Amino acid sequence: MKKIPEVTLLFWIMKICATTLGETGGDLLAQTLNVGYAISSLLFIGFFLVTLLGQLAAKRYIPALYWAVILATSTAGTTMSDYMDRTLGLGYATGTAILITILIVVLGLWRITEKSLSVSDITSRRGELFYWTAILFSNTLGTALGDFLADDSGLGFGAAPCLSSALLA
Repeated sequence: MKKIPEVTLLFWIMKICATTLGETGGDLLAQTLNVGYAISSLLFIGFFLVTLLGQLAAKRYIPALYWAVILATSTAGTTMSDYMDRTLGLGYATGTAILITILIVVLGLWRITEKSLSVSDITSRRGELFYWTAILFSNTLGTALGDFLADDSGLGFGAAPCLSSALLA
């Protein structure tokens, strides 16, 4: 059931590109086309569910399908985060705290039920669902935390990405 690519430098380059495209796509629909965060979130969650069903049905790693799900988590994550932070008025700090809590719960449940958090050793459908749930909420958290660092912390859009990149490195 090897349906996840090896985590290499190319993986991280693809992940950064998909995240950037997802962030841009989410903002395009919600802000530029003025669809709003609620409708955009519903549309992108629908896209996520369609691609996820395809991924779950696949018997092997299919690059285009895998990266379509990654892109779907990024676009849905962007609009969900912005909906929480801006439309619901929770703010970046509260939204970030909620998403960190959700991610910790997902990772904890994954570890308890699957006895591992190894992404290279996912052998069950349940493990795969935990993987994709963690990816979805980590991408949503990435938007909320990035917005918090850029806007509320005073770092701005120049220093905030540098700090994030340094911490990831």
